[in-house]
Amino acid sequence: MEKFYDILKQLIRTPSVVGAEHPFFMRVKRELEELDLNVEYYDGVLVAKGSNPQEGYISAHADRHGLICTGHNEFQYAAFIAKNQADLRGNSNSEKLLKNFEMRFMDHKVQSYEPWSGSYLGMGVIKDAFLCDRRKNIIFKIDGLKHLLPGTAIAFMDTLNIDENGLVSAQLDNVISIAMIIYLYHLGYQGTAFFTASEEAGKSWRFLLEYFRRFNLTTDELLVLDTSPYSSVDHITNLDIVLRNRDENAVFKSPLEEKLKKIVIENNINYHYKDAYLENQMLSAGTKGSVGVTELGRIIDATDGEIQGTTLQIPTIGYHTVRETTTKKSIDTMVLILSKLYIEKKDN
Repeated sequence: MEKFYDILKQLIRTPSVVGAEHPFFMRVKRELEELDLNVEYYDGVLVAKGSNPQEGYISAHADRHGLICTGHNEFQYAAFIAKNQADLRGNSNSEKLLKNFEMRFMDHKVQSYEPWSGSYLGMGVIKDAFLCDRRKNIIFKIDGLKHLLPGTAIAFMDTLNIDENGLVSAQLDNVISIAMIIYLYHLGYQGTAFFTASEEAGKSWRFLLEYFRRFNLTTDELLVLDTSPYSSVDHITNLDIVLRNRDENAVFKSPLEEKLKKIVIENNINYHYKDAYLENQMLSAGTKGSVGVTELGRIIDATDGEIQGTTLQIPTIGYHTVRETTTKKSIDTMVLILSKLYIEKKDN
């Protein structure tokens, strides 16, 4: 697993603010081409293919939360600027957590970069953040970035931390899944992988669907990797992996579901279904709400089930911060599951 953490450390240091992912895509492209994979870059999606492209279809989003300069010394949360809000429906985890975000960023260092080349443009420190109800976004005050022009991306400064208790922390969503896929190729995976843009703005499914339509492709075994938020360390230390039966938009009906369930049972993996977990929580509290929105659910809904699949998620706390945390055990578990799905079956 040392190789996995080496990959993750390097990727975390490469900014990938939603809407300004190009420098990160170029970094991932190089990593994949070093493994002699065929890598194609389309609008909003990077596609890697091994020697057996139909061996599997795995997807993960490449963007992370950050800020965008929207005027003179004015900075907003990138996912929720006006041009992105058309794809957000009010029921995603990102939007629900928006009102709890403001104070998480105080005194945090940020770095600005040119969205196309990735060139470093300066460093600043967040000094204030407040939710503007009129614009439905967080407005930030930053020392040190007055020189920036509108459209410039600002990423949170970040490094990987692994403590003595086996807790792994950084802005993990969703660079950890990107590192996981690259590591899977190192282990011998030769299928197809998709790396999508703008998931945090609700757009990634459009880019992935366009790719399938471009080449008239369908599959019922699309596996989407991601993180899944929880409220306390106790939750994630007693939960290795997260599965789903459905999300707010669609029911997942894929042969992968039974394959995953068989693997977790045979290997005594602690898991639950997130939609059932949320439903039970709402039932106990006597409330109504969403069971969450996923990239996969939107694709299934848009294709009337022509494209199907399931999700595999790592449980975390501190969602959408630079202190998002999971356990080494959860990471090991995801590697185990992916290896049994795509590597061991090939070797047998």
